[in-house]
Amino acid sequence: LLVASPRPYSLALESQRQGRLVEGRLVYRQTFVIRSYEVGVDKTASIETLMNHFQEVALNHVWMSGLAGDGFGATHAMIRHRLIWVVSRVHVQVERYASWGDAIEIDTWVDASGKNGMRRDWLMRDYKSGQILARATSTWVVMNQTTRRLSKMPDDVREEITPFYLQRRAIVRNVSHKITKVDGATQFARSGLTPRHGDLDMNQHVNNVKYIGWMLESVPLSIVQDHEVSSLTLE
Repeated sequence: LLVASPRPYSLALESQRQGRLVEGRLVYRQTFVIRSYEVGVDKTASIETLMNHFQEVALNHVWMSGLAGDGFGATHAMIRHRLIWVVSRVHVQVERYASWGDAIEIDTWVDASGKNGMRRDWLMRDYKSGQILARATSTWVVMNQTTRRLSKMPDDVREEITPFYLQRRAIVRNVSHKITKVDGATQFARSGLTPRHGDLDMNQHVNNVKYIGWMLESVPLSIVQDHEVSSLTLE
């Protein structure tokens, strides 16, 4: 039996987010424990788990920096312009997957990406040993929430986020090459995918992590069982 009722809206307290700003308040650091529902049959975290944690620390970073309006990571100025963030590209390199019960620590920071974009990087470590588990970099652009079209970054938005820029890269080598267009010769593919209501985030936009799940479901089971994702690029 499923009973639906109106959902109360409340903002989480900063103290409950359990993260902190370090390195001159330019880096946000948060610790997580890998839960049973975040691992697969091999008891290790999935690539989707990593991406969800990356997204969580990104949003908490905006909140803890005092930039968050009432949107999904949008700043106060972005709310005034009815703008939202969308991820245009993300690249992940995994050294080792954490296991069920492991504690992990994630650092995140931002920098400029061209005139109208923002780059966000992440570094994931084993909390006990300090061993680097994964690195990631991404490019974020702004979209008009009403027209659903990409927008130039307004000056007041840029003025809000520029003081938090840190010129540091989690992945040093250049990963800016474009993915070649998929054609009929693709070995493994699924078509006709339709987003479900549960695939949408608070911006009424298919969350980028959902695309990763769709891609992995197109990979034959024989490959999934005997291999793990060591790197991923999503555009």
